[in-house]
Amino acid sequence: MRPTSSGWLRVSRVPATVATALDGAWLLVFVLLGRTSHTEGLTLTGVLRTFWPFLVGLVAGWVVARAWRRPAALVPTGLIVWLVCVAVAMALRAISGQGTAGAFIGVALAFVGLGLLGWRALATLVPSGPDHASPDQASSDHETEDGRPRQGGT
Repeated sequence: MRPTSSGWLRVSRVPATVATALDGAWLLVFVLLGRTSHTEGLTLTGVLRTFWPFLVGLVAGWVVARAWRRPAALVPTGLIVWLVCVAVAMALRAISGQGTAGAFIGVALAFVGLGLLGWRALATLVPSGPDHASPDQASSDHETEDGRPRQGGT
């Protein structure tokens, strides 16, 4: 979203490392919940077998969206990351002999979308405050060129 004069609806400054961790953690939650709900067990090899297609999909989504440029942007970053992630994950699951039933694709789209888009949507609601000038710029706004205070409060 575009910045506004009030600071609302401005995409928060979320470092790419934090955004990547949030995305990856959400995918891991999805995998863990899915494996638990289907009584598949939470062995390391089982979790990794289910997780890797989504992780590769996430990386692909980040590359396609160039998400490191605006990692917290809902549109286009979040939207692209979400759709590419799920599409690549489903293709890799099909190639590797894992399930890609229509219901699973729907659940994956919904749950992955909830997380990857959800935190980005919340980030747009957090006021980031006014753009803060550097200390030199801030002081120069209140001083004349020779360093004296401006008259009249400007």
